[in-house]
Amino acid sequence: MKKITNPFINIFILLLVLNSCSPKSETKNPAYVKLQIVKTEKDFEKLVAEKGPAEGFYQFADSNAVIKREHDTLIIGKTNIRNYYSNPRYQNVTVTWSPDAVTVSDAGDMASSYGKYVWTSKDSSGKLQVSKGVFHTVWKRQKDRTWKYIWD
Repeated sequence: MKKITNPFINIFILLLVLNSCSPKSETKNPAYVKLQIVKTEKDFEKLVAEKGPAEGFYQFADSNAVIKREHDTLIIGKTNIRNYYSNPRYQNVTVTWSPDAVTVSDAGDMASSYGKYVWTSKDSSGKLQVSKGVFHTVWKRQKDRTWKYIWD
């Protein structure tokens, strides 16, 4: 009986074996992704502090991002989010936040974070108004490997 050997099958089997033996890539490692999300949250917070909510929420939004705000209003799309935060009432505000927990998808391309925020503004009489709450953000890895929120 003649043994039939196809070099392509041998290469395919070798590649399968090598792939199964390789360590999990960093982009799928949950601990690594969690660190990326925490860093992204801090970079997001810093940009909002430096350039205001309109620019910060715009820069970190996926093109199809959605934010839910007062009275369960949904603002859809990063341009609409920028327009929402361009309202004069958001010009002199500060907001700080920090994630308490981050969850990562098995594929490593989606994550969610939640934690506490403090929103500070002045009313029309100049009196300081402080609002505290809990945020929940859903993140999506972009083709350029950055993270943008799709829900906030």
